[in-house]
Order: sequence, then structure tokens, then C-alpha cells
Amino acid sequence: MNSMKETAVVTHQGADRASHPHRLRRLVGTGLIATLAAAAATTLAAALARAAGADFEVQGGETVPLSGIAVVTGFFSAVGIVIAAALLRLSARPAERFVWTAMSLTAISLIPPLLSGATTATTTALLGLHLVPAAVMIPTLTRTLGTPAG
Repeated sequence: MNSMKETAVVTHQGADRASHPHRLRRLVGTGLIATLAAAAATTLAAALARAAGADFEVQGGETVPLSGIAVVTGFFSAVGIVIAAALLRLSARPAERFVWTAMSLTAISLIPPLLSGATTATTTALLGLHLVPAAVMIPTLTRTLGTPAG
């Protein structure tokens, strides 16, 4: 009876390995769509913040353009997809590990706006703009990591 349980476990692990490429493709596809949504949402939020008075001028007198916000959002969202893919491959609990990693990195990302030397309106807007893509990417990738291939 005990050997039957072990066989079932081995069979299940083999089935999981076969589904790994499918899960990875689904993760990357979903992640890329979420990246576009995150970049659009963040750019829209930045445009609204600019209209409300945030000048996005940081230390050194440089003004952060809306296109720059979109590009940086896209880049770091893609980094999130890579982290999620690595955890899918390397972790027995990729969704749980991803949440902890992504939340930690999001918290760390809030430090630079506080050191940017910008006005209060710009600093507040930049802090919010770090949270917008996190609110899109983290739940989307976590759900995808936690869903078995089907």
C-alpha cells in the first residue's frame, strides 16, 4: 500500500515536469500583457499627476518625461517576469516566493523617490507611480504562478 502512494507521487512529479513549458509560456504571455497594462496605467497616472501639479523635476533639474516613466515601468515589469519564471523553475512554492520577493523589491523601490530632492507633489506622485505597476504585476503573476497547467 505504501509503495502505491510513492508511485503516485513520482507520477505526479513527472506530469508536473511535462507541464512546465506550458506553464512558462502562459506565465510569459500573461506577464507581457500585464506589462503593457502596467505601463499604460502608470503613464496615465503620471499624466494625471502632472495635470494636478507634479512637475517630475528631480535633483539636478531634470524633468522625467512620461515616455521615460513608461519605459522604466516596462523594463522593471519584464524583470518581474524573469524573477517569476526563475521561481517557477527553481521553487516548490513559486507563487508564495514571488509575493515575498516582489513586495520586498517594491518596498525598496520606494526609497529613491524619497531621496530625489523633488517637491512634495512630485515625491508623492513618484511614490504612487511605484505602486501602480506593482498593483498590476504582482497579483497577475502570482495568480499565474499558483495556477496548475491545464
